[in-house]
Amino acid sequence: MSEPAEEQELPALPTTPQTLLNLLQELDIAYKIHEHQAVFTVGESSSINADIPGIHCRNLYLRDKKKKNFLIVAANETEVDLKKLSELIDCGRLSFGSGDRLWQFLGIRQGSVCPFTLINDKDHQVQVVLDAAMMKGEVINYHPLDNTMTIGITPEDLLKFLAYTGHQPIILDL
Repeated sequence: MSEPAEEQELPALPTTPQTLLNLLQELDIAYKIHEHQAVFTVGESSSINADIPGIHCRNLYLRDKKKKNFLIVAANETEVDLKKLSELIDCGRLSFGSGDRLWQFLGIRQGSVCPFTLINDKDHQVQVVLDAAMMKGEVINYHPLDNTMTIGITPEDLLKFLAYTGHQPIILDL
């Protein structure tokens, strides 16, 4: 007899948070880490964010009708209009990608999506789009593949990480 889905063991992440933190050190990317209870939405994170300096960000995994994948990384305060965005990046109508596709392309589960998941996109099937307003901050904050932690890095170091993964970001005024 098989176990109910909620009791089945989930597969291990292809890249662990510790492996990511070790890589950031190897790349000479400075970060400040903050541990906290698990948060799954921007709303849930608002009380935690008050104690962490810098710009707090959210990540949207999207797909167009031609099955092209996008990871949108934006400041929490930035409004993202999917219709306007599809025009800005010259693609078809955008919709949210499924949890299965999120796992397939970025090796992460819902609630922990971040730009660091691009380390798992070895075939470069996901285009990353960065919010220009976010990139003007001194410190930008993301989960390091785990929604019980937040790390702050500089925008320059985010670009250094993306270059390491081979992803060329599009930086747009969203």
